[in-house]
Amino acid sequence: MIGIVDYGMGNLLSVKSAFEMIGADVKICNDANDLQNFDKIVLPGVGAFGDCIKNLEEKDFVLKLNEEVLVKGKPILGICLGMQVMARAGFEGGVYKGLSWFNADVELINPNDKNLKIPHIGWNNISYKKDFPLFKNLPPSPDVYFVHSFYMKCINEENICATADYGGNFTAAVCRKNIFATQFHPEKSQDYGLKILENFIDWTP
Repeated sequence: MIGIVDYGMGNLLSVKSAFEMIGADVKICNDANDLQNFDKIVLPGVGAFGDCIKNLEEKDFVLKLNEEVLVKGKPILGICLGMQVMARAGFEGGVYKGLSWFNADVELINPNDKNLKIPHIGWNNISYKKDFPLFKNLPPSPDVYFVHSFYMKCINEENICATADYGGNFTAAVCRKNIFATQFHPEKSQDYGLKILENFIDWTP
């Protein structure tokens, strides 16, 4: 059973629908205490970093996520803002402390080509680490769907498992032990995105 964290921000129904399309047993979780009942967790998100952390804390998800993910080693997938809050800090409208699961900061995209618009919206190809299980059975440079103005700048580059180019390379996905997260939206990335979700279901870190 996969639990999708509902903390008041995020495209929950589209994520749930994508998992259901590939036959997953999935449920939206709006009570932090229920996280213990799921085999795997999905942390989606749309909006601002500070609001995300605030909501997670107010609903007691920070404590329970740390327990389930860091202590018990339960696999988790972060999507977009759900990936960004896994960093140690975000700089959107101030400075906000993140979950600190990755030694990274979330900063505004600053493309070399000033004609490129922010936010970065649309399809973009990614380059990923060969033989990485979450990208199994994908072509060498699949195109996936992005909607974001900020990106995760990783201090530990070994945590980066995929990159994309938008006036310069930026982090498209990260992984550490049982934690996997994407800046792009697998649930909006058609067949390639669904394959990544299938791989997450099969993943045994």
